[in-house]
Amino acid sequence: MQHYPQRLDRAGQGALLGAIRQIVAEAPLYTPTMPRSGNPMSVLMTNAGPLGWVTDKERGYRYQATHPETGEPWPAIPPMLIALWAELSGYLPPPQACLINYYRGASKMGLHQDKDEEDFSAPVLSVSLGDTGIFRVGGKSRKGPTQKFDLKSGDVFVLGGEDRLAYHGIDRVLPGTSDLLLEGGRFNLTLRRVTKPNC
Repeated sequence: MQHYPQRLDRAGQGALLGAIRQIVAEAPLYTPTMPRSGNPMSVLMTNAGPLGWVTDKERGYRYQATHPETGEPWPAIPPMLIALWAELSGYLPPPQACLINYYRGASKMGLHQDKDEEDFSAPVLSVSLGDTGIFRVGGKSRKGPTQKFDLKSGDVFVLGGEDRLAYHGIDRVLPGTSDLLLEGGRFNLTLRRVTKPNC
């Protein structure tokens, strides 16, 4: 795992936020639901890229090419995120999905693994915008020891190599720790490679 504090300066954060606003205008945030139970998640979600990660009661966790509510294709991943992946991921093929989670109020994310992808040699790269998120990350067992990181606006975090399947989650978001988002809250942008590249 690699933590890059303040990898994006204020101007870079503002530019990326503008790109995310455009994505949300085309592919609105929606409330995903958990498999089997149908319970709503506390985050709002959308995606960019050829594929998007979705979840619902009926079909569970998966990737698909269209927004589950509008039926429209996801918007393209912003070029600055593609460039960030090329610089920091250590993985040549570009990402195919950018999962956008919006945390507000008491939103959080329980410990989980990102394991719906085909190729675990590709890392997961995340970018934080807005209020600080208390990020907890452990090992390959949910019950193993964990450590915490304060992910501030502009921070980048990469899970790759031996840590690619590490359990991780967001304990809480600290309101008022950033003025980047006028409405408050936090965007987390997670870049992923979904399929194995063609040989």
